[in-house]
Amino acid sequence: MSDCIFCKIINGDIPCTKVYEDGAVLAFDDIQPMAPVHVIIIPKKHIATLMDVDTDQEVISRQLFTAAQKVAKIKNVAVGGFRTVVNCNADGGQIVFHLHMHLLGGRKLEDQLG
Repeated sequence: MSDCIFCKIINGDIPCTKVYEDGAVLAFDDIQPMAPVHVIIIPKKHIATLMDVDTDQEVISRQLFTAAQKVAKIKNVAVGGFRTVVNCNADGGQIVFHLHMHLLGGRKLEDQLG
């Protein structure tokens, strides 16, 4: 998608601080971090929301989780712990409509759900 900021990052049109990359996934530091470690993990294929992942794309969940494990090790939060978040649609807090996972860590994260 030509107007998608994450697609522009994937294409190299917008710079990012890469943390991890493979053939299917790109992970980079968030420019407005909400924790000492805040990495965005995105599939290289444009999928707008979690609700748009169909049965032909189920592999993307495995790719995102595998990337999250690798990023957690790279950022030294795998042992201490971290949080992953996938927001879906506007009411779910999704701002960029390209499927992505937030990985947050580097400090004790308080429960925000209660």
